[in-house]
Amino acid sequence: MSKLDNKLSGETKTSQEQKGNNLLDNKMLKSFIKSKWYPGIFQLFVGLVFAFIVFQLLTGPDEAHDNFGTAGTWVLWWPILPIMLFITGRFWCSICPFGALSDVIQKFVGNKKPVPRFLKKYGVWLIDAMFLAITWSDHVFGVVESPRGSGTLLLLITIGVIFSGAFWERRTWCRYLCFLGGLSGNYSRAGMLQLRGTKEICAKCTAAHCYKGTERADGCPMFEFPKTMEDNSECNFCGNCVKNCPNNSINISLRVPTKELWFIRKPRLDAAFLAVVIMGIVFVQNITMLEIWDGMLTWLENVTGTQNYAITFTITFIIAMAIPVALLSVTGLVAKIFNKASLKENFMRYGYALIPLDMAAHIAHNLFHLLAEGKSIFYTFIELFGVSVEHTSSAILDDPTIQVFQFLLIGIGTLGSIYTVYKISKNNYETKKVSITIVYTVLLILLAVVNIMLFSLPMAMRM
Repeated sequence: MSKLDNKLSGETKTSQEQKGNNLLDNKMLKSFIKSKWYPGIFQLFVGLVFAFIVFQLLTGPDEAHDNFGTAGTWVLWWPILPIMLFITGRFWCSICPFGALSDVIQKFVGNKKPVPRFLKKYGVWLIDAMFLAITWSDHVFGVVESPRGSGTLLLLITIGVIFSGAFWERRTWCRYLCFLGGLSGNYSRAGMLQLRGTKEICAKCTAAHCYKGTERADGCPMFEFPKTMEDNSECNFCGNCVKNCPNNSINISLRVPTKELWFIRKPRLDAAFLAVVIMGIVFVQNITMLEIWDGMLTWLENVTGTQNYAITFTITFIIAMAIPVALLSVTGLVAKIFNKASLKENFMRYGYALIPLDMAAHIAHNLFHLLAEGKSIFYTFIELFGVSVEHTSSAILDDPTIQVFQFLLIGIGTLGSIYTVYKISKNNYETKKVSITIVYTVLLILLAVVNIMLFSLPMAMRM
């Protein structure tokens, strides 16, 4: 059987699997998604919570450990987000208050101009830059540790959303500018949930209601066309295509985690770069919470001759970002011996393979905040009602137990990335798949060991 026959057979099998695994076969779920309540009811709830949290950040206690807004944002929401992305894909983007605000602004004052070419071409690079800039700013200006800083950050994002919604069509902000959208898109590729159109049905459809919209719902806010979708990086499960499709072609199904990463036909350098630097960001977040950071900082001050924290941290930040980029590049050069691909092709294609380990490391880092500081959410909430509770610890679990969960996550993420490397190699370089897998496995194990070493050290708390 030829590769083309295999591909066609695989597509037919996939369609059959989706049809048998279609969550929309549940009539109650399908009826809810097609109703006017979805996703509006979730948007209303999240919007009210968001407004209350911003109010608390801007007007509540100055100290982070006393402010419910800080606890709700950085101890609860931020740790839960990557877990949500793994389980439900970009569903968060559907109910995100920023996306809902963009919809409202566009409805009343939107010019609905086409997305500028610049954003279409360089949007992900802008997202990469924004993600790095916000991480840098957090450490230099103490955004997370300052309720006012966190509130100001959210207000600045709100201004960007309003500007985007007023000028450009659909959810331009979410697709091309939102740093959380870029992170969500990458993680969703490794997630458990997918949305697709049924190829056999979509091939006969000329109406394109799923993209253009009907009187029942607007067209896809994320500029996606289910008929041609190959990945879920931009789908937010808003349900508009389900409401609009006259042929019941849309399938929402569960899938094997990381499966989407195995078959990316046109890997992108910007998306691969984001996957790589996320590993560097996790390194930075971990290192600056360890006792060894003070020693490293003193050494940097002696070397540079300055005690300016912005300078010393910037040097650390650049090095942390450069290390995984350099390691993936060197590994790509070694892999080039076997697959004869260019360094750029290897970097793009196998950069995606880091996403499972990225997600595991991200969750493992945030798990510390959730489990070591989780009680602060309860304490700061009841204090809003004038109830003062004396507490000595905000920990839900002790450090050794949290570390066990962190090590397990790193192990699972490493295995997921190694298997992803194998599947990518098998689908693109069949005869050399074992050799290439071994080469990248060395890199992944090295990154895993570094993460385990960092997680094995005592960490400072945020709250």
